[in-house]
Order: sequence, then C-alpha cells, then structure tokens
Amino acid sequence: MKCVDDFRLKFGKREVVPIMIGGMGVDISTAELALEAARLGGVGHISDAMVPTVADRRFNTHFVKQKLKQYKYNVANTDKSAVQFDLGQLEEATRMHVGRTMEAKQGEGMIFINCMEKLTMNGPKDTLKVRLNAALDAGIDGITLSAGLHLGSFALMEENSRFRDAKLGIIVSSLRALQLFLRKNAKLNRLPDFIIIEGPLAGGHLGFSIDDWKKYNLQTIVSEIHAYLVQEKLDIPLVAAGGIFTGSDAVSFMENGAAAVQVATRFTVAKECGLPEQVQQEYFKANEEDIEVNTISPTGYPMRMLRNSPAIGDGIRPNCEAYGYLLDGNGSCSYIEAYNREVALHPTARKVKVMDKTCLCTHMRNFDCWTCGHYTYRLKDTTRKLDNGEYQILSAEHIFNDYLYSKDHLIALPVSQ
Repeated sequence: MKCVDDFRLKFGKREVVPIMIGGMGVDISTAELALEAARLGGVGHISDAMVPTVADRRFNTHFVKQKLKQYKYNVANTDKSAVQFDLGQLEEATRMHVGRTMEAKQGEGMIFINCMEKLTMNGPKDTLKVRLNAALDAGIDGITLSAGLHLGSFALMEENSRFRDAKLGIIVSSLRALQLFLRKNAKLNRLPDFIIIEGPLAGGHLGFSIDDWKKYNLQTIVSEIHAYLVQEKLDIPLVAAGGIFTGSDAVSFMENGAAAVQVATRFTVAKECGLPEQVQQEYFKANEEDIEVNTISPTGYPMRMLRNSPAIGDGIRPNCEAYGYLLDGNGSCSYIEAYNREVALHPTARKVKVMDKTCLCTHMRNFDCWTCGHYTYRLKDTTRKLDNGEYQILSAEHIFNDYLYSKDHLIALPVSQ
C-alpha cells in the first residue's frame, strides 16, 4: 500500500512533496505555517486577503490607522464610494508580507500566495494588479488565483519580468470554469502551471451554489478535468482539494488523476496557524451538526463555517473606512445594504442584528468568522484530550508528516504533553 511520500509533484525538472497547505485568510495561513510546509519539502500558502491589515499585525505598520484617519469624515455616510485604497501603500504592504516570508524560507519546498479576485477593494482591476505584481516582484514562488474566474488576471501580470518564471495556477470547481479561463488567456500563450480543483467539502468560500453543492463530488470533478486535459494534450498538474483528511485520502486522489493535494482543515489547529488558541478549541469541540453552509458572505459565494461563529448575526457598523476590502467598483457591499435596512427597520435600537449578511472584513480580522472544512468535526480524533478538558494543539510538522507517511486511513496522535 502506498503513502503520499511515494509521489512527487513535478514543475518541469523541479520536484516537491505533493502536499499544499491552503491559503487561509485573514492570516490564518501565517507565514510561519507556510515556511514549515516549504521546510518540509511541500508547498505552503500565505494569503493576500486584507494584506495591509496583516502587515500591521506582522510589522507594526499603520496602514489601517492611516486609511481610517483619511476617511474618518465618511464613517456615518452610507455612501462608501469615496473610500479608496492607496495603491502605493497596498504595494508596500504586499512587498513586505511576501518579501519577509521569502527571506526566511528554508528547505526544498515552495511558497505561494493565494490571491482572491473577490477582494474588489472599490477598484477591482487596479488593486488586483498591484497585489499580483507586488507579490511577483517580492520573489514569491507562485500565485494561486482564487475566489473568482480570474479571466483577466494573467493579462494584469503579462508585462512583469517574472510572468513566465513564477508558478501561476488557479482554483476551479468545475470543468466549465477551467475552460473559460483557458479560452480567455489563450492569446497570451501562457498556460497555468497547476490547477487546484476544489470540491464541495472545502472550508470557507465554495465555488458552488447554495442549492447545488451537495450534488457534486470532488473525485468526479477531478476525473472530468483530467480526461479533458488528456484529450487536449495539456500536461498541467491537478491538485485535489476539499475534504482530504488522511494520507490515504490523498493517495486515492493521486492514483486517480491528481498530482498533489491541497489540505487546510487539519492545519487550523497547528501551533503555527494564526487562529487564537481559544478559537482552535472551538474547532476541536465541534460536532458534525455544528457546521453549516450559509450565504452570509458579501462576496455572493456560499461559505462553510461553525454555526456558533460570533460573526453570524452581529450587526456592527460597517468598517469600510478602515477596511473596505469587499467594496465593489461602485463603493457598495451587500452587508452595508443589509445593515442599513435593519437600522431603518429598528430606528430606536442601540444595536441591530443582521442575520443574512456579515461584515466579513471586521470579523475575519478579529478571527470571529470561524470558517472551516466539512470534516472539522473529526479534528478531535487527531489529538489528545488534556486533563483540563481542552485538546492538545499540534505542530504543523506532526500534521504534515502524518499526511506524508500514514496508511490505512490511520491518524498518528501527538506525543502526550
């Protein structure tokens, strides 16, 4: 019986361990977590979600405070169209986040950055172009395009000197989405270096409708896309993602069309993960019925999370002047609309409840939106329960090696504390 270590993910002549750790924002996939993946020979992701906010946390910069000071006059205004990001500061924050991470990199693995198209930032094209090119300029090994079709993203990078050097890939959840991407970018004569196929059991935002996600199966999608690539004579590595909980799960995909797997849920309870330990304990305690897929994200995508997330129903005032990462090109966000609706319906209330949407920027920044994968309820089976009733936090190295060497769907427990 094979284990993950019997396989390798190939980028040309370069080979890495076929384990990617997904890019969980905001700063849940920390630089420390990505660096561990690279040190161990795999691929780690950092996320560029709310990167000025992350830079403030990592480097004691003041990007958020400066933005809030600039637009504080607009806080009470329902019209957020005036709130713009300083592109120079956005570039600086991205360069710092990526550059410092790459400077610290050791080992034979690689570090990618996950870049969400749905972070429209009241300037979708300009802000995305800055984020992509700043990451390339700062030396990132690769970029994973996520949360969107990214039909124009390659074109935003084509003039960069590293456009054909860095590894560029995209996350899709269907063959149709991949075909649209390939067709749109055909004139650039630049294929993606990898394709991550994310199934319906993944954590966070899902690439399926709220009504349809249960109808799909990751292996079916992987097989369909693999057959298409063979038919078109396209040699692009496929990476299966979503619901891959054991090394044996990973082997099954790599024996059936995938070149690697992307995993994330089990790393949410690693010491190197950005989640506060009290939140990690909530993940450990969760049962299957405590996990839901809802539509509270202003992005329009369904999102899987713990149903006791503090973000659900919390009607805080929109913090667009400080954050505003989900403002569309007209300065609108569906949470602003939902919040204003509830304020109008309850004019005397000191605080309103908003059940249908959430201020994702604020709650992700505060680690109050507990996004998770479908199998989060199994995390308690990967560790030991301590005498105080809490669960032992794991090291990223322990989790990584368990994926790499385990067989028969067995999960190695950590050494007792």
